[in-house]
Amino acid sequence: MTDLTAPRPRISGRAWVLAVLTLVYTFNHVDRQILVILLEPIKEELQLKDSQLGMLTGVAFALFYATLGIPVAMWADRGNRRNIIALALTIWSGMTALSGLAQNYWHLLIARMGVGVGESGGTPPATSMIADLYRPEERATALGIYTTGIGLGIMAGFALGGFIYELFGWRVAFFAAGVPGLLLALVVRFSVREPVRGASDTHQDAGQAPGFGETLRFLLSQSSYVWMLLGCLLICISANAFLVFTSSHLQRTYDLSPGDVALPLGILIGGVGSLGAVVIGAVCDRLSRRDLRWRPWIVAVCGAVALPFAWMFLRAETVWGAYAWNTVPSFIALIYASIAYTASQELARLRMRAFASAFTLFCLTLIGIGGGPWIAGLLSDHFMSAGAEAPLARSLELILLFNAASVICLVLAGRRYREDVERAAARSAA
Repeated sequence: MTDLTAPRPRISGRAWVLAVLTLVYTFNHVDRQILVILLEPIKEELQLKDSQLGMLTGVAFALFYATLGIPVAMWADRGNRRNIIALALTIWSGMTALSGLAQNYWHLLIARMGVGVGESGGTPPATSMIADLYRPEERATALGIYTTGIGLGIMAGFALGGFIYELFGWRVAFFAAGVPGLLLALVVRFSVREPVRGASDTHQDAGQAPGFGETLRFLLSQSSYVWMLLGCLLICISANAFLVFTSSHLQRTYDLSPGDVALPLGILIGGVGSLGAVVIGAVCDRLSRRDLRWRPWIVAVCGAVALPFAWMFLRAETVWGAYAWNTVPSFIALIYASIAYTASQELARLRMRAFASAFTLFCLTLIGIGGGPWIAGLLSDHFMSAGAEAPLARSLELILLFNAASVICLVLAGRRYREDVERAAARSAA
């Protein structure tokens, strides 16, 4: 049996690599989320419906992001992951800048598809590299730090988008978000080393990566992976529906502008969310040293705690009351992603890790990121046509049912988690 907690030497330079990859992930979410804070002025100028907004922020992006993530991950399990990340960053940054030239819905839709194409090459190789640099008992913390890129990107994207919109309009905001990423791509290419695969484990693997069929069969044979993925998928649907439409909900409910909500939401969703990802990730690592089943269980606890606070956020009488109720959901909102990535590394063999991340990301993106905002938009349009008061709020209330269902799946994921981690390690060492 492989000892997952046996001491291994610390790898030099890994802090720099983690910092750069976290910054790349931050730019990933700046470029992705700047559209969110600008939805209301874009909707007004281009005369769009909520379902079309959901398509822009969800399906149009997610379809390419998720689908291309699989072949990119297979490439990453065989090729140079650093170079893949640098190329991907160049593509998505350029397409973000081009979004500012859109003259109609279809122009913007195509540009967002391009962003999805580029961003498909970011997370799978990055999480695979981090798993090679950090020992198993450190990974939830390391991937929690990496996941702060989501929160930092949201915070920067909201603040940047709101500030530049007030001064120059929404088109210039896309240029300001996209161009710096082109420079960061050069930093990645010329300052980051490609790590040795399995360097932080008790074993390394210089052999050939398994094929698509073998890899997928192994992952689906890990019952804890399947339950973990399903639970995180349900959370992802809820989380992304709220992420996309929280700004619009506040602007419509309390008669505010994008500039009014940009900084408070950026601090809450981005700053508080990033802090939560690191703190809860560290707690998860500590608890998991005693019992690895805390990987899925910590997400289940967070999902259950978030529910009443999210409900009260939608029912708040004042905007500051809404911000207060949203503090707890924001603090725990990102942990599901870092633990999902951690699980995908622990429950897969060494030469399957980039694919495992990509498959996890494929499901979360296509159904969660793609479906969540679209479902919420369709429900909002339905309630509006039915003459309901606050149709968007009613839509988001129903979306919380996905969050509730996730808790059951995550509890079930803990049943065989320890055994499945050992099975993956044993197969890697064979």
